[in-house]
Amino acid sequence: MGHRQRPEKRRRLSRPRPFLGFSSFARSLLFSHSAPSPDPSASSKPEDGIVELKPPSKIERVESEQEDDEEAEVEMMQADFGFFDPKPGDFNGVKLLLRNYLDDKQWDLSGFVDLILEQTTVGTVVKLDEHDEAGDGNGDGDDDAGPFAVISALNLGRYEVCPDEGLRKRLKPFLEEQVSDVGLLVSQRFVNCPYQLVPPLYDALFDEVSWATEDEPTKELQDFFSFKYYLLVTRIFEDKNANQRKAKVNCDSSDPIIYIKPEDEIFQELSLLSFTFRLHAEQLAPRELKNYREKGLVMVVRADGVPKFREKLNY
Repeated sequence: MGHRQRPEKRRRLSRPRPFLGFSSFARSLLFSHSAPSPDPSASSKPEDGIVELKPPSKIERVESEQEDDEEAEVEMMQADFGFFDPKPGDFNGVKLLLRNYLDDKQWDLSGFVDLILEQTTVGTVVKLDEHDEAGDGNGDGDDDAGPFAVISALNLGRYEVCPDEGLRKRLKPFLEEQVSDVGLLVSQRFVNCPYQLVPPLYDALFDEVSWATEDEPTKELQDFFSFKYYLLVTRIFEDKNANQRKAKVNCDSSDPIIYIKPEDEIFQELSLLSFTFRLHAEQLAPRELKNYREKGLVMVVRADGVPKFREKLNY
């Protein structure tokens, strides 16, 4: 019996919409942290240390009415994004996205990026979709524009990708006898990447994992994607005085944790194991987060919890 046809990966998405379900304080901080540079013509490194890509060239002008009946012209960014299989041409952009994936310790980042790009069965790179403008019909996108996001899941037993010795010790049960059942879920994106992309991006990843368990050419390759657990390494902002504020009631201004990626809150709710660790190379936080400290967060999530995650993410 032949393999079924996999859906075409390229998807077109535009116009970000705000995410719901998180406190107004967290949303305001994240949006202020991810605001684009005032100069749309420059590619720069803002004060918070996060590199921003040049904004899309396709700009739609819309008019809004003020209460005093005066009309003001506002600029709204309109961009088409495409989901693509990873390929070697994405190396520099993906390496840029992953440069802060771990702490400042020396590790083989280039080799890690190569693993992600070589695994085309499971994994997605998000780039501006210039398909219509180019008119070439090949759907390859524009490598020069660079990826806005990358997502993948690597089998820890197959690739032995856990370069941090401290994490190895704390995750010993999952990195020894169960290592072949664990997928390292890598998801990185620029902070100004539209949240609208996030649910379909995870849907694409978990669908591809499911397809790979049936469609890979050998039983050994199929088993590599039969994950029982997912391991995630990410970053959060933690309130420096969280323990002192537990007794105080102030819903909007005392969030103990600010999740840089909102979906990490869902992952932590569903996690079998989670712990934070101190970062030696913290990124410079925006002024609004002066009472917070950036920390690393490690989570282990059961694979059978993925349907619940997808449900919550798409809510």
